[in-house]
Amino acid sequence: MKYKLPLIYLFLLILFNCSDDDNYQPVPDSTSNYEEGEELLTGVLGVNSTSGNAFGFEIDGLSFQQLAIFASGNSLFNQTWVSAPASTTARDGLGPTFNARACATCHFKDGRGSPLVNGSNSSGFLMRISLNGQDANGDAIPVPGYGLQLQDQANNGIAYEAKINITHEAVNGTYADGSTYQLQKPIYTFQDEQFGALSGVNTSPRIGQQTIGLGLISALPDIEITKFEDSNDSDNDGISGRANFVYNYDTNAIALGRFGWKANAPTLRQQVAGAFHGDMGLTTSIFSEQNCPSPQQDCFDAPNGGTPEVTDSQLEKVVFYQAHLAVPNRRNYLDEDVQQGKILFNQLNCIACHAINQKTGTNAESELLENVTIKPYSDFLLHDMGDALADNRSDFNANGNEWRTQPLWGIGLIATVNNHTNLLHDGRARNVEEAILWHGGEAETSKQNFKNLNIEKRQQLIAFINSL
Repeated sequence: MKYKLPLIYLFLLILFNCSDDDNYQPVPDSTSNYEEGEELLTGVLGVNSTSGNAFGFEIDGLSFQQLAIFASGNSLFNQTWVSAPASTTARDGLGPTFNARACATCHFKDGRGSPLVNGSNSSGFLMRISLNGQDANGDAIPVPGYGLQLQDQANNGIAYEAKINITHEAVNGTYADGSTYQLQKPIYTFQDEQFGALSGVNTSPRIGQQTIGLGLISALPDIEITKFEDSNDSDNDGISGRANFVYNYDTNAIALGRFGWKANAPTLRQQVAGAFHGDMGLTTSIFSEQNCPSPQQDCFDAPNGGTPEVTDSQLEKVVFYQAHLAVPNRRNYLDEDVQQGKILFNQLNCIACHAINQKTGTNAESELLENVTIKPYSDFLLHDMGDALADNRSDFNANGNEWRTQPLWGIGLIATVNNHTNLLHDGRARNVEEAILWHGGEAETSKQNFKNLNIEKRQQLIAFINSL
């Protein structure tokens, strides 16, 4: 596909055509445990940055024309969509019901969303809903009157679907050394349900994730994910892991799921189109029907922003942009505590799920993403994470206890980019330590072994994770 280069994109090209942060300074230290190149999570495609823009750099090597597409996609990712009709026809069609007005609302600076705050519009939080069972495609059963995702905002004159409130319950615990901790368990309730009571429906709260490295995940051959499967735990290490097979709405076929909290999207293109549709109420060629389930007649009758509202050209530019966001290289990797933390990470068998050294294939968004060995610290498989983290809502083959292993690359920079350290699917963990303590199910033994460490070793393990 060929693209012309309007002047505005040339300006954006110049603006974004820089790959390293001038303030980046590796720690001048040495250790015998260092492995050559371990700081390069994506080989030569990584970026050196510790700034608030660390997730927003493109990978090195893009051509002049590709840089222009990247800049155009970046502009579309950050632009605010408005209701139709509007004079700005290239960005109208928002809603009529929605959760966010821009991609960047949920992924500020290409980073991570924030947990729900009562009375505030979403900054990356959403609630999936469904009834028990599966449809003919294996997808979840929509809730009558609402669909599969609750829209808590709407255009003028249109009813939003419902509001969500959160309270917290304290969960107290004790380490083997006698020190104590307290987690906060979120409890969600609905109010102002506009189209019938939502009591009893299946729910799944979710937070927008950082969007770095997606093109590399997309380029992984299926075997680079399924090779980690051990559904029957044949090696008796307590870790199983299985792939989610989901419906590809682009090709109308079953495919390996690899994106999203439950690996429920098979391709980056579908993941992006699904976010346009579910989060902003924007149609694409993949999801072409307005998100207005019966009886939302005002929503259904409202003007649209075109057919589809996001053109294929716009969709492809956003996908290209997302595919070529670089992964920051590790920081402090030579620090002795970080190196000791790496040893503990392996000894506690965290590496069994947070896996490394997968190699991309040749089916990629660009040639730059081909044949790259990566260290995402994820196997991209579903794992039983225990009852405490369960949402009790199935998602294709994923059951209510299962979540996809999240990549850990970039985790230590979330505080800098997004000004918070909230982790896990709904942001309940306020830092890395709490995220570990929420682990259960297949990760129960690893968590218990973490709790048996003294405080120095716990901090070393956390320091290693924050170096990723």
